[in-house]
Amino acid sequence: MSASPFAPTSAVGRLVLPLDVPTVEAARALIAATRGAVGVYKIGMELQFAGGLELARELAAEGVDVFLDVKLLDIDNTIMSAVRTIATMGVRFVTLHAYPKTMRAAVAALRDTGTTDLCLLGVTVLTSLDEDDLKAAGYRGPIAELVAARAADARAAGMGGIVCSPLEAAAMKALVGAELVVVTPGVRPAGSDAGDQKRVMTPAEAIRAGSDYLVVGRPISRAADPRAAALAIAAEIDAAL
Repeated sequence: MSASPFAPTSAVGRLVLPLDVPTVEAARALIAATRGAVGVYKIGMELQFAGGLELARELAAEGVDVFLDVKLLDIDNTIMSAVRTIATMGVRFVTLHAYPKTMRAAVAALRDTGTTDLCLLGVTVLTSLDEDDLKAAGYRGPIAELVAARAADARAAGMGGIVCSPLEAAAMKALVGAELVVVTPGVRPAGSDAGDQKRVMTPAEAIRAGSDYLVVGRPISRAADPRAAALAIAAEIDAAL
């Protein structure tokens, strides 16, 4: 099994910072405060609707690794058209829900473009959900089984990686191996507020469990010194490797 071309090469490179702010100006300020201490900047829904897609293109053109967190889910033709467009943006990562048809359509579209530097990430189960949430949504069985099924589907479809809770990271890394990267939100330094995340680990625990990339938001973005907070997490990652 070959190693993923999207595998991180440094402790800082493993750290993903969400730009969960309402304006491009606020995002630029957060980037300026953390440049060099963070490996990847994630642009999610809030910023996407406030000029974030243009910012993503700009950052990608500067050589910054951008994680476009759009969580695509639609009919195959729409997914394929969206992936073809995203492939022209120069971003490093893009998310879609880990439904088999959706992933197969995305992989086919990306293959058509000839682009090899875009990593398609399948979102298994959101880290803000627990067993009761899944039952309320009509799913049967424990979270771990659903995550494993979707990770296996991602590997079969030819995806670049998966997104899962750090609690599932060890089992998923054993399942997908080095071929797919494992990205884990729900990472919080010891003593931090878990916020709306329900399945969490510390950075060191997540790395030891097999996570390749750690998504850490508020403990950095809301810190008095975001750069120092990011560097402290990178140091914890390095020590755990």
